[in-house]
Amino acid sequence: MTTDTPVNELSFEAAMNELEKVVGQLENGQVPLEESITLYQRGAELKKHCEAKLKAAEEKVAQITLDGDGNPTGLKAAEGL
Repeated sequence: MTTDTPVNELSFEAAMNELEKVVGQLENGQVPLEESITLYQRGAELKKHCEAKLKAAEEKVAQITLDGDGNPTGLKAAEGL
């Protein structure tokens, strides 16, 4: 079962949880064809959303600079992004 919440409003964790449920329903094979198509479309949107959230998190982590003691000192412009 999927939620009615727009994908772009879901947190990463909520989107992953829903994506896992969608995949489970599709793998089960007990869903009618039309519902399978709708589930597949929702799953594709969820996957794209999760990938975007992960990329944004990776970019933030890449921007953290550390001082000589290994403590975060702030953010710098990400190089090559």
